[in-house]
Amino acid sequence: MTRPTVRVLTLLEILQRGGRRTVAELAAALEVDERTVRRYIAHLLELEVPVVSIRGRHGGYELAAGDRMPPLMLTEDEALAVTLGLVAGRRSGLVAAASPAADAASAKVRRSLPERSARRLEALIESAGFSGPAVSAAGAETRVLLLVASAARDHRPLWFEYTSRIGHGSARTLLPYGIVAHAGRWYATGHDTGRDEVRTFRLDRMASPSLLPGRFEVPPGFDPVDAVLGSLASAPWAHDVSVKVRAAPDEVRRRLPAAVAVVEGGADLADGWSRVRIRAQELDWVAALLAGLDRDLVVERPDELRARLRALADRLLRSVDASGGRSV
Repeated sequence: MTRPTVRVLTLLEILQRGGRRTVAELAAALEVDERTVRRYIAHLLELEVPVVSIRGRHGGYELAAGDRMPPLMLTEDEALAVTLGLVAGRRSGLVAAASPAADAASAKVRRSLPERSARRLEALIESAGFSGPAVSAAGAETRVLLLVASAARDHRPLWFEYTSRIGHGSARTLLPYGIVAHAGRWYATGHDTGRDEVRTFRLDRMASPSLLPGRFEVPPGFDPVDAVLGSLASAPWAHDVSVKVRAAPDEVRRRLPAAVAVVEGGADLADGWSRVRIRAQELDWVAALLAGLDRDLVVERPDELRARLRALADRLLRSVDASGGRSV
């Protein structure tokens, strides 16, 4: 690569750091005169890099948004961060596992690296392990995700068609208070004007979203994450579990995932007790979860949970007896 070409790429890298740069600053950084800087800027413009010239006392050059992204120049650390972000996004389900855009972006980053750096990055990707299985999820379309995010940021009402988890379709108007990524899925939460209440919607079940005229205000102190987790924990399931626990509500909340359990205090509870409500399809994991609290329990419902807790206790006792008193 010739020296002038290297300097043009270095100029692009400087501009990509953001902000406005004077001709004198660029000339000093590139170790050339100001006339040469202007010639390099002309080269970038010929390549359709959106460089903007600002005249005046505080003028200079800066990058502006263009029809396409200018060539990116990444260090090895930056390329690693981008590629791992794509891998983690696909692994979590937030980027669809077969997303052509994710594959193309990852391939472009890897092709842009020097051979030594590319080999090191490939070695990391191939050998990296994850603490949990890959999430299989129908990721939200990019267009839907970006439109809903814009509506939440700009406080714009949003209309969309929605398919419920049982396959029922409906048209909704939402005042989106925020969007949340959780367990490999994207959710929008806000005021459903048709139901006149705060509701949570999965973005991958939305279709044909569009912005509506007008603006709204988000209620003071509203936390989208808490709203989504609370909604997921309260969703209808096969079993509606209610258990009293001898521990303060704050202590129990620290021990149980917010997306799984709703922890409450109550006037009907004695001091130092809480009520835990869980919706579940299966009760075996609920029994193990409650046993892990290591606190006195009183099962209010369902009766089947008592049998599952007894079975768990019997299984643990048999394991201890089988070990002959040795640690297990």
